[in-house]
Amino acid sequence: MGSQPAKVQQMLRTYGRQLTNAKRLARFRRALQLSQPQDEVSITRQARRRAMVERIAREIVENLVVNGDGNPVVVEIMGRLEHDIGAPLLFDYPLDGGDVTVLRDSEHGPQEIVGEERVAVLRRLWEITLAKVDETML
Repeated sequence: MGSQPAKVQQMLRTYGRQLTNAKRLARFRRALQLSQPQDEVSITRQARRRAMVERIAREIVENLVVNGDGNPVVVEIMGRLEHDIGAPLLFDYPLDGGDVTVLRDSEHGPQEIVGEERVAVLRRLWEITLAKVDETML
Protein backbone atom coordinates (compact mmCIF):
# COMPACT_ATOMS: atom_id res chain seq x y z
CA MET A 1 0.00 0.00 0.00
CA GLY A 2 2.86 2.38 0.81
CA SER A 3 4.51 1.96 -2.60
CA GLN A 4 1.44 3.14 -4.51
CA PRO A 5 1.94 6.91 -3.84
CA ALA A 6 5.62 6.57 -4.78
CA LYS A 7 4.67 4.95 -8.10
CA VAL A 8 2.12 7.68 -8.78
CA GLN A 9 4.70 10.39 -8.02
CA GLN A 10 7.24 8.70 -10.28
CA MET A 11 4.67 8.42 -13.06
CA LEU A 12 3.71 12.10 -12.70
CA ARG A 13 7.37 13.14 -12.70
CA THR A 14 7.98 11.12 -15.87
CA TYR A 15 4.87 12.58 -17.50
CA GLY A 16 6.01 16.10 -16.55
CA ARG A 17 9.41 15.56 -18.16
CA GLN A 18 7.81 14.17 -21.32
CA LEU A 19 5.41 17.10 -21.48
CA THR A 20 8.23 19.61 -21.03
CA ASN A 21 10.28 17.92 -23.74
CA ALA A 22 7.30 17.90 -26.10
CA LYS A 23 6.78 21.63 -25.55
CA ARG A 24 10.47 22.30 -26.14
CA LEU A 25 10.43 20.31 -29.37
CA ALA A 26 7.31 22.17 -30.53
CA ARG A 27 9.07 25.51 -29.91
CA PHE A 28 12.12 24.31 -31.84
CA ARG A 29 9.91 23.14 -34.71
CA ARG A 30 8.18 26.55 -34.85
CA ALA A 31 11.56 28.30 -34.80
CA LEU A 32 12.84 26.12 -37.66
CA GLN A 33 9.76 26.80 -39.74
CA LEU A 34 10.18 30.55 -39.24
CA SER A 35 13.86 30.57 -40.10
CA GLN A 36 14.74 31.07 -43.72
CA PRO A 37 17.91 29.85 -45.38
CA GLN A 38 20.50 32.56 -44.97
CA ASP A 39 23.62 33.33 -46.95
CA GLU A 40 26.70 31.83 -45.42
CA VAL A 41 29.01 34.50 -44.13
CA SER A 42 32.45 33.85 -42.83
CA ILE A 43 32.59 34.90 -39.21
CA THR A 44 35.45 35.21 -36.83
CA ARG A 45 36.40 32.53 -34.36
CA GLN A 46 35.28 34.79 -31.49
CA ALA A 47 31.84 35.27 -33.06
CA ARG A 48 31.47 31.50 -33.61
CA ARG A 49 32.41 30.87 -29.99
CA ARG A 50 29.91 33.50 -28.81
CA ALA A 51 27.17 31.90 -30.93
CA MET A 52 28.00 28.47 -29.47
CA VAL A 53 27.95 29.85 -25.91
CA GLU A 54 24.54 31.44 -26.53
CA ARG A 55 23.15 28.24 -28.07
CA ILE A 56 24.27 26.14 -25.10
CA ALA A 57 22.99 28.74 -22.63
CA ARG A 58 19.61 28.80 -24.40
CA GLU A 59 19.41 25.00 -24.16
CA ILE A 60 20.22 25.13 -20.45
CA VAL A 61 17.59 27.79 -19.77
CA GLU A 62 14.86 26.23 -21.93
CA ASN A 63 15.38 22.61 -20.97
CA LEU A 64 17.52 21.86 -17.94
CA VAL A 65 16.45 24.70 -15.62
CA VAL A 66 12.76 23.99 -16.24
CA ASN A 67 13.20 20.24 -15.71
CA GLY A 68 14.87 20.85 -12.34
CA ASP A 69 17.69 18.61 -13.50
CA GLY A 70 20.34 17.68 -10.92
CA ASN A 71 23.07 18.73 -13.36
CA PRO A 72 25.91 20.41 -11.38
CA VAL A 73 26.02 23.38 -13.79
CA VAL A 74 22.27 23.93 -13.41
CA VAL A 75 22.52 23.58 -9.62
CA GLU A 76 25.25 26.24 -9.55
CA ILE A 77 23.32 28.58 -11.87
CA MET A 78 20.15 28.23 -9.79
CA GLY A 79 22.14 28.70 -6.57
CA ARG A 80 23.57 31.99 -7.86
CA LEU A 81 20.18 33.15 -9.11
CA GLU A 82 18.37 32.26 -5.88
CA HIS A 83 21.13 34.00 -3.89
CA ASP A 84 20.69 37.15 -6.01
CA ILE A 85 16.88 37.04 -5.79
CA GLY A 86 16.78 35.99 -2.15
CA ALA A 87 14.24 33.18 -2.50
CA PRO A 88 13.97 29.69 -4.02
CA LEU A 89 12.61 29.81 -7.58
CA LEU A 90 10.76 27.37 -9.82
CA PHE A 91 10.48 27.62 -13.60
CA ASP A 92 7.67 25.89 -15.47
CA TYR A 93 6.04 25.98 -18.90
CA PRO A 94 2.24 26.28 -18.81
CA LEU A 95 0.13 23.58 -20.47
CA ASP A 96 -1.00 26.00 -23.20
CA GLY A 97 2.58 26.21 -24.51
CA GLY A 98 3.14 29.84 -23.55
CA ASP A 99 6.22 31.46 -22.08
CA VAL A 100 7.94 30.11 -19.01
CA THR A 101 6.28 30.83 -15.66
CA VAL A 102 8.53 31.96 -12.81
CA LEU A 103 7.38 31.02 -9.31
CA ARG A 104 8.88 32.16 -6.03
CA ASP A 105 8.63 29.84 -3.05
CA SER A 106 7.25 31.77 -0.08
CA GLU A 107 5.69 31.00 3.27
CA HIS A 108 2.24 31.20 1.62
CA GLY A 109 3.23 28.72 -1.09
CA PRO A 110 4.47 29.31 -4.64
CA GLN A 111 3.68 32.78 -6.02
CA GLU A 112 4.04 33.75 -9.66
CA ILE A 113 6.50 36.54 -10.45
CA VAL A 114 5.10 38.89 -13.10
CA GLY A 115 5.86 42.14 -14.85
CA GLU A 116 9.17 43.93 -14.52
CA GLU A 117 10.31 41.64 -11.73
CA ARG A 118 9.84 38.59 -13.99
CA VAL A 119 11.80 40.29 -16.75
CA ALA A 120 14.58 41.10 -14.27
CA VAL A 121 14.70 37.49 -13.00
CA LEU A 122 14.85 36.07 -16.53
CA ARG A 123 17.51 38.62 -17.53
CA ARG A 124 19.61 37.71 -14.49
CA LEU A 125 19.15 33.98 -15.24
CA TRP A 126 20.38 34.59 -18.79
CA GLU A 127 23.40 36.61 -17.60
CA ILE A 128 24.41 33.98 -15.03
CA THR A 129 23.95 31.16 -17.55
CA LEU A 130 25.98 32.94 -20.24
CA ALA A 131 28.79 33.65 -17.78
CA LYS A 132 28.83 30.05 -16.51
CA VAL A 133 28.84 28.52 -20.00
CA ASP A 134 31.50 30.98 -21.15
CA GLU A 135 33.81 30.19 -18.22
CA THR A 136 33.40 26.42 -18.61
CA MET A 137 33.85 26.26 -22.40
CA LEU A 138 37.33 25.68 -23.77
